Amino acid sequence: MARIFITGSTDGLGLATAQSLLDGGHHVIVHARSAGRLGALQELADRGAATVVGDLSDTAQTRDIADQVNRSGPVDAVIHNAGVLSGPDIFQVNVAAPYLLTVLIHRPRRLIYLSSGMHRGGHAGSFRDGAGAGGAPRVSYSDSKLYVTALAAAVARLWPEVLSNAVDPGWVPTKMGGPGAPDDLRLGHVTQEWLATSDDPEALTSGGYWHHQRRDKAHPAALDQHLQDELLDYLARLTGERLT
Repeated sequence: MARIFITGSTDGLGLATAQSLLDGGHHVIVHARSAGRLGALQELADRGAATVVGDLSDTAQTRDIADQVNRSGPVDAVIHNAGVLSGPDIFQVNVAAPYLLTVLIHRPRRLIYLSSGMHRGGHAGSFRDGAGAGGAPRVSYSDSKLYVTALAAAVARLWPEVLSNAVDPGWVPTKMGGPGAPDDLRLGHVTQEWLATSDDPEALTSGGYWHHQRRDKAHPAALDQHLQDELLDYLARLTGERLT
């Protein structure tokens, strides 16, 4: 059975993913933004899940999350599920935090990054624009999902021993997606679980952009190695940590 860390596990897709993986007998580490949110994870903790706490909008707390995970022992997979739809912390939570956790958590065998079909509306160069909260750039949600898709592809290219993939979970009825979202909630997390645990030959591939267990085409900019390298350089300067 695999040992899997899931960011943003107190509700929505993160919670559903953790519940399903526990049902499958896997070992799960779940994450809450603050101690006050730990109550939402009590049922999972009672079932044996380990918990870590920290705010991904804060670089120091993100570093501490990585330390907590590393102290708990090696993980087989990390599912970078946490994200925000709006506000000043979009780049920090949706892009910089997954990058920093990727660099700092002891390298797992598999990495899964939550993207969105909205990444196709992102602008490739917006991270070069003026700084917002914490020195991070002001970007849209679509921009951030384009960048995290590019991050997944860059990791696949630079770390060939790691299976790194991006997933579009679809428009599902979560707090972020809203109650009227048309997609099936189960379909929103089955691909992440499959990529994190399955020995299916398709799941043992890297560099993909997936939707409902099928490879899809990502925005061409996400696959542009020059953009990937430029983004990685920017993130290294922003966080003080370089992906090597």
